[in-house]
Amino acid sequence: MSATRQRILVIDDEPQIHRFLTPALDAAGYEAKRADSGQEGLRAIALWSPDAVVLDLGLPDMDGKDVLKRAREFYIGPILILSARDREAEKIDALDLGANDYVEKPFGVGELLARLRVALRATTPPADTCPLIVGDVEIDLDHRRIRKNGAEVRLTPKEYDVLAHLTRHPGKVVTHADLLTAVWGAAHVRDTQYLRVVVGQLRQKLEDDPASPTRLLTEPGVGYRLESA
Repeated sequence: MSATRQRILVIDDEPQIHRFLTPALDAAGYEAKRADSGQEGLRAIALWSPDAVVLDLGLPDMDGKDVLKRAREFYIGPILILSARDREAEKIDALDLGANDYVEKPFGVGELLARLRVALRATTPPADTCPLIVGDVEIDLDHRRIRKNGAEVRLTPKEYDVLAHLTRHPGKVVTHADLLTAVWGAAHVRDTQYLRVVVGQLRQKLEDDPASPTRLLTEPGVGYRLESA
């Protein structure tokens, strides 16, 4: 079985960029996805969960720096800026807002791929990360397996996504907005009822007493926290 290809999202409104960059990414072993606007790009980041993002600053609906700022509210992967803006102040602003690198247009594909490899190496966790143990619950994200008392627990896709997002921040409070954006997309950032339903379902499957949870905890008015031990 072939290894899963890393996902690269390219947010750029120039068709010619996609025409030569998509095949280049595919040839380099990546899975590429296209977004032609800032809003489309933010939705794709939230719903497609790319391993890295290549972002143009000159987009038709919003400035790329605004996309960068909003993306950094919920996305921790590498973001490479690809832009014709060559002023030093633009580069500094983008890097201060959370960009990992800045490549000027016109650019060489070889250079962009090299910078992408560097960014991915710096942010990709080791493949053999240890499962998180919370009481009698074992959460193994590498193999998408959840066990309780040694028995496998079946989760729906949304249940798994919520649990996985919490597992990546063990012991820390994850806000409602962060979870909703990461799992349902930026358009659902206020739909807290979605989250309450899924968390309730997770507690039924993972807690000894769902009415008095000890693993998946509520931080009133803020979000949820997964106990780390």
